[in-house]
Amino acid sequence: MKEYLIYSKFCFIEGSFKEATLHIEDGQIASIYSGLNEINGLRLLNYSEFIVMPGIIDPHVHINEPGRTSWEGFDTATKAAALGGITTLIEMPLNSDPVTTTVEAFDIKKEAAQNKLHVNCGFYGGLIPSNLSEVEALLRSGVFGLKGFFTHSGIDEFPNITKAHLEAVAPILKHTNLPLLLHCELDDHQVPDVNDPRSYSAYLNSRPKHWETLAIELAMEIQATYNIKVHIVHLSAASALEGIKRHKQSSTGLSVETCPHYLFFNAESIPDGSPIYKCAPPIREKQNNDQLWKALENGEFDFIGSDHSPAPPVIKQLESGDFFKAWGGISGLQFSLAVLNTLAKKNDFPIDKLLPLMTSRPAQFLGIEHKKGLLKQGYDADITVWDAQQSIAINEDMIAHRHKATPYLGRTLFGKVIHTFVNGHQIVENSEFIKRSKGTLLLKK
Repeated sequence: MKEYLIYSKFCFIEGSFKEATLHIEDGQIASIYSGLNEINGLRLLNYSEFIVMPGIIDPHVHINEPGRTSWEGFDTATKAAALGGITTLIEMPLNSDPVTTTVEAFDIKKEAAQNKLHVNCGFYGGLIPSNLSEVEALLRSGVFGLKGFFTHSGIDEFPNITKAHLEAVAPILKHTNLPLLLHCELDDHQVPDVNDPRSYSAYLNSRPKHWETLAIELAMEIQATYNIKVHIVHLSAASALEGIKRHKQSSTGLSVETCPHYLFFNAESIPDGSPIYKCAPPIREKQNNDQLWKALENGEFDFIGSDHSPAPPVIKQLESGDFFKAWGGISGLQFSLAVLNTLAKKNDFPIDKLLPLMTSRPAQFLGIEHKKGLLKQGYDADITVWDAQQSIAINEDMIAHRHKATPYLGRTLFGKVIHTFVNGHQIVENSEFIKRSKGTLLLKK
């Protein structure tokens, strides 16, 4: 279908739900009509009682191709994204092999993605101690920003950076006006000895909250000194929020995200010997996570990213239950909308306040707000149609990730994606994946 109509009583337009008809033509929203508007000769897709919204934008995903495609891969990841209502995602520079720290590695990654993208996909570049001379060329090659770690990333080919490295690249970031994304944990070695590697509390104590706050203080210092864009990824320690709030009062250059798993799970409910829940920073106590949700309600987070970071079961140490040997990462790309909608329902948080955190706000961060993130005339026809009230029981058969192991397995969530459109092409119909390779490769101009 090159030209058709979509109608619903609940189109999410300009921040609220409105009865409207979208006229889709050649992959874009050609017009928006108030109420039901039929046009002779055009097919009308009547989604009367479903929510019709801009496609979800996930700005934090690990796909791991090339090199570690056995962990995930473009085909499975973007299929899962489509089934979850995600129409655009941005992939991290690790854990592929090679890691995306040079233009040559970036070219290899783009080639690996050919004919495998079921949703739109862009990329970040990586910052490591050995690629400082490559940074400017990498930033000009089409990446959406530069990602670095203050602590070990988990793979040796992506070592952590220091304040000196940030000071060296800050002028280049300033000139290109691209963001620096930072994994904010600063290891000060002040952690207790581990007696039981299967103990979740031992793992939680091994990555204390002050690691995050120390790293975030350094990130804010760099941001203020050089007046560059700095983004704090996957914040889990609520104790850092007050300092971030103060910093934002005097600077627009700092942004911060959190992830669905930090809001949905809590340390008290994680059984020992269950590294399926392991991620870094760790899932913290219920009181901490309640504070994160309250911050979300108060508008303190700029957007939400999944930080989908899968690995094969053997690497997750699912049999041994060893939290310290297990790969850290939550597999949940497909379920972000349902998880957050379930939490919104539980906390009486209006959906119209939640959706911008997954659509227009990440679009603004990425600089694609002129064509994505809104239902608006002239914008790309990336559209998600879903039922906020329908429950879904997560089982292995519905999971499109390469590996079915996820902490959401067996959970009942609210919010079922019915249809997904990418660049005007319907790729999910009645919650089934029907069309391949309709996503585009996004390059930052």
